[in-house]
Amino acid sequence: MHTICRQGAVTHQPGHVPVISGRSVQAAPLLAPRSAVLVEAVRGRKSRTDPVAKSKVGRIKVPPPVDPVEMLVLKERYSEYELIMRALRLEFKEEVLRKKYEEETGSQAEERARQEEEEHRALINWNDQENLRMLKARILRVQKEEEEAERKKMEAAIQREQQLEESIRLREKEILQLQEEAKNFITLENLDQRIEDALDNPKNYNFAVDKEGKVVKRTVLQ
Repeated sequence: MHTICRQGAVTHQPGHVPVISGRSVQAAPLLAPRSAVLVEAVRGRKSRTDPVAKSKVGRIKVPPPVDPVEMLVLKERYSEYELIMRALRLEFKEEVLRKKYEEETGSQAEERARQEEEEHRALINWNDQENLRMLKARILRVQKEEEEAERKKMEAAIQREQQLEESIRLREKEILQLQEEAKNFITLENLDQRIEDALDNPKNYNFAVDKEGKVVKRTVLQ
């Protein structure tokens, strides 16, 4: 068994691997035998199965005393801290969302403006075509109305001319009838002759007629 001083100690026992502490790492290669395997001792966390240390057996953990004033101050400061952090997070989130919205709406606004311009141009073209169609339809309608008015005017003139001709024909017929009847008029020249004819050929106008105009009863002249 070989033993060296406390710092940089190297222990060697037959059948065991020498263990070197952290402070003696530099000197270990010089002191260790050529055939020995060096293993550095590293202090780590205890596992759940490790027993309690002898120095802590029977120890009761007592929490440190809390000052009420200090606790109140800490609570107030923690509340202020939470408010400040929440406000900062909201501000950062709002800034990020605003930038994202500006980027999206910027491109979308350009696209929307382009679409609106194209739609406006299409509507202008449609409006011009519709105005031209309405103008042609109005001109055609006015022409038809003028032709219809001219036709009605000509028909009215023809009808007036026909009525005038019919009126003239009736007047001529009446004149001829009057002229024919005038031959049987009583004048001073044929007054004596007509009196004698009436006495020689008496006419009885005292008779009755039925609904059809036929003479059904006649009185005898006295």
